[in-house]
Amino acid sequence: VQLQASGGGLVQAGDSLTLSCVASGRTFSSYYMGWFRQAPGKEREFVASITRSGIRKYYADFVKGRFTISRDNAKNTVYLQMNSLKPEDTAVYYCAAGNRLIVSTIPEGSAYDYWGQGTVVTVSS
Repeated sequence: VQLQASGGGLVQAGDSLTLSCVASGRTFSSYYMGWFRQAPGKEREFVASITRSGIRKYYADFVKGRFTISRDNAKNTVYLQMNSLKPEDTAVYYCAAGNRLIVSTIPEGSAYDYWGQGTVVTVSS
């Protein structure tokens, strides 16, 4: 499967932004999906994940209440709605797809089999 992330940009603190990730290839609904980010000089970190049906969602503590992950299987797309953005949210955001869901490994990059190219989010103070 190929993943194409988009929607990044330059925003001010407090603004909102929605990232999209479109998948092509095998059936989108057979994958659980995740968003990760990597800030300059820092390691990649887990942001959010969603199960195949979209019923279960998982979030990193630092985005709970501000970010929402969702998916539209008819459009082969996963979204990351980001509200109340902070300068520390500045990063390259990556979407990822995984084949076999093991809940305990959801925050680990190694649990995902396919990665998109990333989209840059810059939040100014």
